[in-house]
Amino acid sequence: MDIKVLLETEMILYHFILFIISLSRHSQAFAQMASSLLYCPTLPPQNPSKPLSLSTRSFSRFSVSLTTRSSKLPSFLHWRSTGGIFPRTRSVSSGHLSSAPADSKNYEFSDSGGEVELRIDIKSLNVESSSDVFVDADDIALLIRAKSAGILKTLIDVKQLFERVKSSETIWYIDEEQLVVNLKKFNPDLKWPDIMESWESLTSGISQLLKGTSIYVIGDSTEINEAVAKEIATGIGYMPLSTSELLEQYAQQSIDSWVASEGTDSVAEAEGVVLENLSSQARAVVATLGGKHGAASRFDRWRHIHAGFSVWVSKSEALDEASAKEEARKHVQEGNVTYTNADVVVKIGGWDKDYTRDVAQGCLSALKQLTLSDKKLTGKKSLYIRLGCRGDWPDIKPPGWDPSSGVDPPMDS
Repeated sequence: MDIKVLLETEMILYHFILFIISLSRHSQAFAQMASSLLYCPTLPPQNPSKPLSLSTRSFSRFSVSLTTRSSKLPSFLHWRSTGGIFPRTRSVSSGHLSSAPADSKNYEFSDSGGEVELRIDIKSLNVESSSDVFVDADDIALLIRAKSAGILKTLIDVKQLFERVKSSETIWYIDEEQLVVNLKKFNPDLKWPDIMESWESLTSGISQLLKGTSIYVIGDSTEINEAVAKEIATGIGYMPLSTSELLEQYAQQSIDSWVASEGTDSVAEAEGVVLENLSSQARAVVATLGGKHGAASRFDRWRHIHAGFSVWVSKSEALDEASAKEEARKHVQEGNVTYTNADVVVKIGGWDKDYTRDVAQGCLSALKQLTLSDKKLTGKKSLYIRLGCRGDWPDIKPPGWDPSSGVDPPMDS
């Protein structure tokens, strides 16, 4: 399975993250994931037809692989900087590395607030001195090796830490029969469930960032939306909801027959009513209708989707990082509804339900980065809901603003 990620975010008012995930039905191997983080101007949903000029400044590139559940597939999670955000990189020779994979949980982990600590039992290695231990840390990765009987063995190889650390302040020492490594956290308020980013650590740690804000899974396929939404909801302990199921229960007919008898506009309008009723629902993961008959395919139906974090899951024709970036630029410049409105976009090259968790993990990883980039974002979502989901996201107007007039109220209103 090939997974490719393209991240796109604007750090001032509008946060937009694009994840490109390519899934191959026929491949049983995990490959490297390519990602790019670029800054772009605010994308105003009020003018979808207006061409946008994207800035190409401040580019940083990363390569990422997601941890897989299957024991038959290699487990990678690596962010490697070639840009200016994480200037330090690792250089590791593989000539003397142990070919046997290290135990995935051969350490003790603790989070004391400002820093995290790893304790690794090295008694069986017969390490003669500290010169036989090599701790190689950068802001997003950690490699620990030790020389035993003349062979350099890998003890820990974390290619994607749960979050960034201040690598220059890394401290390590040998405490009797344990190797102790202390890492200074970049965000001291973020509680780490584990040293590495994985499905388990993301589902355990994401709630402190979401703060009850609901998630809306949108995209081209209702089936994919529902599968991913259910996986996310089960993982983080949220309520799974499906607008398709709610609509079919109400209408006593399938969505396809509804579209055939009354048209797509009728279905989109009905789903808009459902989304309005769900907009005040906390701790839910809502799977929306896929395709052109879904409310998310229309600009005027997004006002209630903005009440939560929107994740668009769709197929991509991109085969590599360059084509993925070009595809993203094209959609943005054309005023594509989802690209200009969604908080997170996950594009998949194919669909295999066996990899639902991997797609869900990519969604949570993107949401983690999004909420860490703006710690006031959940509060802003809450304010948007309290003011009635008036459609003024992300530039929230003062209380008393009338969406139909488009005129701001007096400052003393």
